[in-house]
Amino acid sequence: MSIEEKQPFIHETADVQSKNIGSGSLVWQFTVVLSGAKIGKNCNINAHVFIENDVTIGDNVTLKCGVQLWDGVTIEDDVFVGPNVTFTNDKFPRSKVYPEQFLKTTLKKGASIGANSTLLSGITIGENAMIGAGSVVTKDVPPGELWFGNPARKH
Repeated sequence: MSIEEKQPFIHETADVQSKNIGSGSLVWQFTVVLSGAKIGKNCNINAHVFIENDVTIGDNVTLKCGVQLWDGVTIEDDVFVGPNVTFTNDKFPRSKVYPEQFLKTTLKKGASIGANSTLLSGITIGENAMIGAGSVVTKDVPPGELWFGNPARKH
């Protein structure tokens, strides 16, 4: 059976409200996917992941345990997001006070984000860029570069 024919696997403890999950994708234990989210083909969405409504995930993406994707996040094809990576979408968060529009964060094709990194809102991680574990990324990362540290810098 080709990947195009394989139904997505959704673990019985996952709360998946979206109907936009590509063939061959896996959604594991205790994951929540809201109704507006779009997930491509052949993705591996590990346990304890949260995916909000205005999120688009391409094909062949891996999200390791403990990742939360908030409104405004776009992940292109072939991206790896390590365990407990933190995304943000509001530079000035206040309880019950929402911006008119959440900032957009984009991970371009082939990017890799190391475990426990934090990505501030409104940035783009370039194609095939690599972010080292534990980094705090505060600005755009050009394609193919290795960045790490707090704040993350090119190395």
